[in-house]
Amino acid sequence: MLTRIGPVKLRLQVMSAETSAMGPGKAAVLEAITATGSISAAGRALQMSYKRCWALVDEMNRCWKTPLVTATRGGPAQGACLTEEGRLVLDAFRDLERRLSDVTRDDPAYGTLVDNLRDAPLPSTAS
Repeated sequence: MLTRIGPVKLRLQVMSAETSAMGPGKAAVLEAITATGSISAAGRALQMSYKRCWALVDEMNRCWKTPLVTATRGGPAQGACLTEEGRLVLDAFRDLERRLSDVTRDDPAYGTLVDNLRDAPLPSTAS
């Protein structure tokens, strides 16, 4: 989820070296896995391929000290779920997004940006 406060859009990312360990898209994947119990169903819910969804899960699991998602293939217990660490990281990420949004609203720099911004850009003069 990208947090938009008026015309300002915040996009929080947590980095592990040069790799995005968590961002709005990865948080959405974790939420979809929680809702559906499956990586493939999460991908369908987010309109992304299984391969892309699995790649995001794999990247998250490699970035954190403890995997955020566990998956079981085949049998009656097949599916995916968030680990305890996955739930903690997701909740902390969403909480930080909300708090950044609240801080931004009252920040003088936010007021300066909004007060000096056009409602819509002027037409382009480039040919």
